[in-house]
Amino acid sequence: MKKLVLILLASLFAFSPLVKADEGMWLLMYLDKQTYKDMKAKGLKLTPKQIYDINKASLKDAIIQFGRGCTGEIVSDQGLILTNHHCGYSWIQSHSTIEHDYLSNGFWAYNKGEELPNPGLTAKFFIRMEDVSDKVLEGVTNKTSEDDRLEIVRKNSKRIVENATKGTTYTAEVATMFNGNQYILFVYEVYKDVRLVGAPPQSIGKFGSDTDNWMWPRHTCDFSVFRVYTDKDGKPAEYSKDNIPMKPKHYLPISLKGVKENDFAMVIGYPGSTDRFLPSEGVKQAIDIYNPSVVTAREALRNVMDRDMKADPKVRIQYAAKFASLSNYWKFYIGQTQCLKRLNVYGTKRDLENRFASWIKEDKSGNRSEMYGNVLDDIQNYYDNNGEYDYLRVYTNEAIFRGASIFSIATRLYGFENTIKSADEATFEALIKDWDSYLDGIFKDYNDLTEEKLMAAGLDVYFRNVPMTLQSPEFLNYAFKYGYNFNQIAEDIFATSNLVSKEKIMNLLKSKDLSLLQNDPAYILTKQILDNLRSKMRSISEDRDKLAKANRLFVKGIMEMEKDKHFAPNANSTIRYTYGQVKSYAPKDGVTYKYYTTLDGVMDKEDNSSWEFTVPTKLRQLYEAKDFGQYAVNGTVPVGFLTNVDITGGNSGSPTLNGKGELIGLAFDGNWEAMSGNIAFNPDLQRCISVDIRYVLFIIDKFAGATNLINEMKIVK
Repeated sequence: MKKLVLILLASLFAFSPLVKADEGMWLLMYLDKQTYKDMKAKGLKLTPKQIYDINKASLKDAIIQFGRGCTGEIVSDQGLILTNHHCGYSWIQSHSTIEHDYLSNGFWAYNKGEELPNPGLTAKFFIRMEDVSDKVLEGVTNKTSEDDRLEIVRKNSKRIVENATKGTTYTAEVATMFNGNQYILFVYEVYKDVRLVGAPPQSIGKFGSDTDNWMWPRHTCDFSVFRVYTDKDGKPAEYSKDNIPMKPKHYLPISLKGVKENDFAMVIGYPGSTDRFLPSEGVKQAIDIYNPSVVTAREALRNVMDRDMKADPKVRIQYAAKFASLSNYWKFYIGQTQCLKRLNVYGTKRDLENRFASWIKEDKSGNRSEMYGNVLDDIQNYYDNNGEYDYLRVYTNEAIFRGASIFSIATRLYGFENTIKSADEATFEALIKDWDSYLDGIFKDYNDLTEEKLMAAGLDVYFRNVPMTLQSPEFLNYAFKYGYNFNQIAEDIFATSNLVSKEKIMNLLKSKDLSLLQNDPAYILTKQILDNLRSKMRSISEDRDKLAKANRLFVKGIMEMEKDKHFAPNANSTIRYTYGQVKSYAPKDGVTYKYYTTLDGVMDKEDNSSWEFTVPTKLRQLYEAKDFGQYAVNGTVPVGFLTNVDITGGNSGSPTLNGKGELIGLAFDGNWEAMSGNIAFNPDLQRCISVDIRYVLFIIDKFAGATNLINEMKIVK
C-alpha cells in the first residue's frame, strides 16, 4: 500500500516549473519545488526558507487565522494584529451599545489599558505541515468501501494528530487535498486572549457597504486592529488582566513605497473553500438550484432584519453582524451565477470531461478504463437522480437554521437531551455553566419581535421552495392546521415556548424535566425539520458515496492526464500562499479599470443622505486641508489596488506583500466580473482587491490620532 501511495504522490508533484502559475492557492512546503522560479522572475526577493521555515523565524510566523474564518497578520513586536473591518465586525458589534456605538463611531485604544477583551476570539499560529498520506491511507485498498475508507481515514488521522500534539500546547488537523488523494498534517498554536485595539467608524470601514461589495473601483478602508496577549511566560492563556502582549517570532515591516503596474505581489492566508474540480453537472446544479436557493432564502431573512434595523437603533446594533454575514454571500451567489453563465463555465468543464473520456479510450492496455471507466457516468447519475435534494439541504440550513435563534437553541438542546439523562452532578453543573455563557451571547443580540418574524419568514420560504415529497408529513400536517399561515405559527410558538428567553431555558435545564423539553412547540418543530433532513440525506447516502469516489478518481485522473501542469489543491481553510502582480483589467468592451483608487474617489462618491456613502466630517476636513502627512501621493492618499493573485473567502484580512515580504495592503474582496472564481479561475478577469496600507495608516494616524499604534510598527519609507 505504501508503494502505491508513493507512486501517486510522485505523479501529483512531478510538474513542470515553466507553467504559468497565476492560478493556485499553494502549500508552503512545496514552494521551492513548484513556484519559486516563477515567483523570482516576477520579483520575489526572499528565499523559500525566509517564507516557510520550521526551525527559524520566517514570514509564516506573522500570519494568523483570525477567529474562525479570516486571516490577520502581526505588525509589531508587541503582538499587534491587522485584519479586515468586516472580520472584526462581530467583535466590534459585541462591544457596541446605544451609548457606546463603536460600529457607527469607531473605537480606539490610546493605551493598552483601554483595549477590550473578546471571549471566544482566537489567533491561530501555524507551526508546520507534513505530508501524511501514507499513514492516513494505511489499510485502504482499491476494494475498500467508502464507509470503511472514511472510518480508516478517521482513525488513522486521529492517531496522527495525537502523536503530533502529545506533550505540547499545540493543536493539529489532518486535512484532505485533491478530493482525498492526499492528506496533510497541519500543526498550530492557538492563543485565546485577543483584544480589540482599534476600528474606524463603519462610514470608513464599510464605505459603500452592500452597494460596492464585490465591486471595483472600491474605496473601503476595510481594516481593524487587535492584539494577542499571552501569560507571563509567553504561552497561550485565557484572558487575564495579568497577561502581557505577545512577543512574536516574526512581524511584518510596513512599506510606504506603494505599488505600480506589474509589481510582484503575494498573499498568505487561510482561504476557506474552492471547488475547482467541480464537474460540469455540478456547475449546472449551482446555476439552477444551489445558488438561487441560497439567494432566495437569505433575501427573505435580510428583508426582515433590514426593516427592523431601520426602525429601531437598538435592533440595528443587535443585528448588524448577522445582517452583514447574510448579505455578503447573498450578493456573492447572485454574482457567481451570472458569471458562471456569462463565461460558459459549464461548457469549459464539459470540454475537459470530453478530453478525459478520450484519454481513457486512448489507453490500449485497458488500465485507464478499469480505473476511470465509470467515473463520468457515476457523476452524471448522481446529479440526474438526486439534484432536488439540494433544495431540502439549502433551505433547511439557510432559511431555518441561519434564521431565528430559537432554531439554533433547539438544535443544541436536541444533542443535550441524552446528556441530561446520564450526566453526573459535576458534569451537569459544568454543562449548565456552558449554557449560561452560550445564552448570554444569544440573548444580547436578540429582539423578540424580530426573531418571531425571522421564524415566520424562514418557515414560509422553506415551505414554498422545498419539494413537497421532501418535506416531512408531520411538518406539512402542522402547517395545514394553520392554513399555512406561518406568521400565526410563529406567534403561537413564541407565546408558548420555553425557548424564547434565557431565564426560561435555564429553568428548563435545571429542572431536568425532559417532558418540558419534549413537549415544547419550538423543540418539536425543530426536531421534525432536522430529523427529516437527516432521514432524507441518509436515503441517498449510497449515491453520495459513489459520487465521493467518482470525484476522487476524476481528480486523480485529470492530474494524471495533465501531468505537465501545476495543480494546487482546493482551498479548505488551511494556510496557503498565492502570488502574482499588480494588474489593471478590462471587464468589457471599451472599459478599462486602473489598478488603483484614491481618496479623491471617496469624495466623489460622498452622499450623506445614504449611510453607505456618508463621509465623516473629520475625513472631509483632512481632505480639504490636504493634511495627508507621510501618506500623500500626488496630492491625495492611495486607497485601494488590484492584483491578480488567487484568493477566496477566508483570505479576508490576509497581508498583501511585496517582493521583500513587506506589508503593502490588506486583501479584502474580489471583483464582480470574476465571481465564478471559486469554481473556475479566469486570469484575464480575476482580481484581488486590497486596501492600500498607506490609507490604513493615514486613518490610524491622521484621522484617529492613534500615534501610539503607528509608533509600534516598523515602517519602511
